[in-house]
Amino acid sequence: MGQFAATITGSLRRTAHVWRLLRQALALLALILIGGALTLAVTIVRYGASDRARPADVIVVLGGGEAGTVRRAQHGAALYRAGYAPRVLCTGGATIPGGDTEAARCAQVMKAEGVPIVAVWREDASRSTAENAYATAALMAAQGWRDAVLVSDDFHLWRARWLFERQGVRVYPSPAQR
Repeated sequence: MGQFAATITGSLRRTAHVWRLLRQALALLALILIGGALTLAVTIVRYGASDRARPADVIVVLGGGEAGTVRRAQHGAALYRAGYAPRVLCTGGATIPGGDTEAARCAQVMKAEGVPIVAVWREDASRSTAENAYATAALMAAQGWRDAVLVSDDFHLWRARWLFERQGVRVYPSPAQR
């Protein structure tokens, strides 16, 4: 019986050691994941804090819900008045079935801000940033436009720039600060 008890005790110690190593490995993995998430968050915030607007063929205003679209459109109109591009492309489909599109709301703001209606283009079909990028790239290629000032919220610009560049659109991000 003594030999059996010693075997069981040794086995339990090894099992406890394995569990302790497993807990430590999981804690280390959690720290790595948290560190990575924090690094990404800092990168996104710092990227969005800088206005990279420069002269381009078009100013692309991404839809962003009711209040977001208005704020972004106002910023796009200010960029237009400052001479960054000869035209503005308002993007975004309807957020609720049968409702106005984000592009229509943006175009209304452009008109109210004094942007000539002939300078305002609309892309009303997209329902996501990826779809905005795809549709915008197609429209820009058809018109021979090469580059765009990309207007969105600061926290959204890093991802939006990446999606547009994947579609071959050269963009100069400009944050519509709150």
